Formats: sequence, structure tokens, C-alpha cells
Amino acid sequence: MDMKQMVKSLFLPRPWLAWVLLIIAGLGIAVLVGSERLQPVINTLDSEALSFSVGDVRLSAYLLVKALFVILVLFWLSSITLGFIEKKVVGIQSISSSNRALILKAIQFIVYFFLILFSFKLIGVDLTAFAVVGGAIGIGIGFGLQKITSNYISGVILLIEKTIEDGDLIELDDGTYGFIRHNGARYTLVETFNGKEIMVPNEDFITNKVVNWTYSNKRGRVDIPIGVSYKSDIKKARQLVLEAAAEHPRCLSEPAPECYLREYGDSSVNFLLLFWVDDVIEGRYKPQSEVMFSIWDKFKENDISIPFPQRDLHIIDQPLLNKPNIPV
Repeated sequence: MDMKQMVKSLFLPRPWLAWVLLIIAGLGIAVLVGSERLQPVINTLDSEALSFSVGDVRLSAYLLVKALFVILVLFWLSSITLGFIEKKVVGIQSISSSNRALILKAIQFIVYFFLILFSFKLIGVDLTAFAVVGGAIGIGIGFGLQKITSNYISGVILLIEKTIEDGDLIELDDGTYGFIRHNGARYTLVETFNGKEIMVPNEDFITNKVVNWTYSNKRGRVDIPIGVSYKSDIKKARQLVLEAAAEHPRCLSEPAPECYLREYGDSSVNFLLLFWVDDVIEGRYKPQSEVMFSIWDKFKENDISIPFPQRDLHIIDQPLLNKPNIPV
């Protein structure tokens, strides 16, 4: 192993190596804290000048530093542990992807909840004393973490209801159109057709209108407007349009393709072709394009023209009455 790989393994350790490093670091810190050299520093940070009280709880600079260190270490360990658990849960193929995500969210909530409780106990803070400041903490969460809490709860609701799942083709009100690739605690990852990966807040899927093209089935309808000249046989044109749709391999026979005469336009008789494809995930533009090419060829073979708007301009030259005398 070269130096680069060794450094990388230290910053991104395996779970068992992370625990070994933590034990070594904890022993080293315990030795330093227990030594007499650091005792003056501890006494200074724990003095009355650098402390304050919140209700019956006394907080000092030493306690805050200790709490910060303990919380960072515990959250680092929890992230490694949750990553290990996530790999194991994702590997269970007998459970659907939405249920796996729901299990992971429940595990994350339980781990972080007990992690916070354990952190307070470890630094010597009496949890009953926080009843005094519980209201203030609740207000802080209500205002400061309102969106985060809303997105987290929305993510849990989406997993329970299963309205969107990995691989679904969705469309949002703002025009976002693509596939669901991941449902996280705060956001849902949507991959668009041009390769963009958009992180949409979970709250948007609850409060806004969402089109799920694959919610109950993967079928999709293709609409093609067609104009035919007034001089053409419109009944023959309708027959050719239906043949072009029915001949396409992705066109479903049930429901069968339909062609409706919609209006008598200024320059053409306008039809609307409707046909269904079996899997909208495979795309609708390609079968639409191929059917339109087929219609073009069939119209050419049967002398049916597709008109374009034309305007005739007639200029009437009339002699001017009472011409004014214009000097030359």
C-alpha cells in the first residue's frame, strides 16, 4: 500500500478500524485529562468566570468543550455504524426499496435520539433540568428547524403511502420531469432526461401537485395532431393514420388507437391521433416520431397532402378623387 492509499484509509476507515482508532484516541485523551499538566487548564475553563446557569443547570466552558468533543465523536461513530447498517439493509432483496428506506429512517431516528440522550448523560447533565428550557428548545426547533422537520416528516409519509418510489417517472408543477433515484431524509433525488440530478425537498411532494406517470401502470398515451388538405380524401387519410399507428411495434392493441376529426381549420381539416405505448419509461418521443414518419410516407403514396397556411393578397388600384396639387 502506497502513502496515498494509507492516508485515504485513515480518513475513510473501515468500521472495525474506526472503532480501534476511537479506542486508541479515547485512551490517549483519558491519559492527558488525568495528567496534572492539563489540570490548571481544566480548572480555568471550569471556573465561575467562564460559566453560566440556565435554570438549575450550570454550564461552563470546560463542559461545553467536553460536550462538543463527545458529540462529534459519537456522531462520527453513528455515521459509520449507520453506513454499515445501510449496506446490510440494502442487501436484503426480499424487502421492497420503499420498505428498506422506511426501515433505515426509523433506525436513524432511534440512533440519533438515543445518541443525544447518551451525550447528555455522558457529560453529566441532568435531563430533568431541561424541562425548564424545553419550551424554548421547542420554539427554536419550530422556527429554526421548521423546514428540516417538515421535509423529514414528509419523507416518512411518502415512504408509508408509497406514492413515489425509486424508478418512478414523475413530473412536478415547476416543470421538473424525470426519474426518482433516491429518497433521503431531507430530499428526494430526481434525475432528468438531460442528466441533471435535482434534489427536491420532500415537502414539495406533499404540498404540491405531482404527476406520477408510473404509479399504477407504465402505459402512456401519445397525441399527434394532423392537418389534411380540403382537396384530399379525409376518410382515406383517417384510415392511413390509424394504420400507421397500429403498425408500430410499441402501439397497444388495447386500448386501440383512435383518430378523431377535431375541426375544420382555416387551411386544413384537423385530426387528432391517440395511441398508447406499453412502457412510458422507454420514452414517448421515439414512437411518436416514427409514427409521424410513417404517416408522411403513406400520405405521399396516396396523394394526400398536408397543407400549410397561405394568404392571398389582392391589391385594387382605384383612381384618387380630388388629387391634391403636389408641386414637382
